[in-house]
Amino acid sequence: MSRIHPTENRPTDETPLKEIVHHDCPSILTVWKKSSMSFQGTDGFTVFNHEGKLVFRVDNYSRTNRCLIGGLVLMDGAGRALMTLRPQILSMQYQWHGFKGEDKCRKGPRTPVFSMRRRSVLGRSNDEAEVFMGNNNSTISLPDFRIEGSFRRRRCRITGPNGEKVAEISRKKVNTTIVLSDDVFNLVVQPGFDSELIMAFVIIMDRIYRKPFTPILCT
Repeated sequence: MSRIHPTENRPTDETPLKEIVHHDCPSILTVWKKSSMSFQGTDGFTVFNHEGKLVFRVDNYSRTNRCLIGGLVLMDGAGRALMTLRPQILSMQYQWHGFKGEDKCRKGPRTPVFSMRRRSVLGRSNDEAEVFMGNNNSTISLPDFRIEGSFRRRRCRITGPNGEKVAEISRKKVNTTIVLSDDVFNLVVQPGFDSELIMAFVIIMDRIYRKPFTPILCT
């Protein structure tokens, strides 16, 4: 079986870390979607960097944790919670909120890091979704980020408020002729943008544009 993550520029024990860190280069990530068609709540993600190191993971605990009904936790490679992602109640999965860290049944209102909502299917825009940072998601505000293209086809990009490209999603190729299934795809994040935040967007997009016959909420 072919490796699903790039292996070029793999560091050796003699390679100083400062020589392999490129702050001005895009972050090239390989996202592996762990699909589940059996309603067992085992779907999630594993994400590798260009060196093949596990940098993010998502395990769906919503079936076993009442506090995470319908929600997901984005973790780093060591399993530390980075963000909790929750759908808005009665939103039919079309609007989600991202909160910092792990949400352990905390009571009272919390200010989200961001809110994402699906664009109207009746609209003429090419945008699939829009993101508002903080608690600003009114209908008259301009979004901070837009997702354009087709996430289901793994052919889309994330742009900033001025239309600049922030990140891009594309199919993963083994070579010039062999393309892997859409459960494995590339995520390239431009310099200066937070890969953690962009990966949170990807997770929500996977829920908003879920495949047919997959559960809406894993409860």
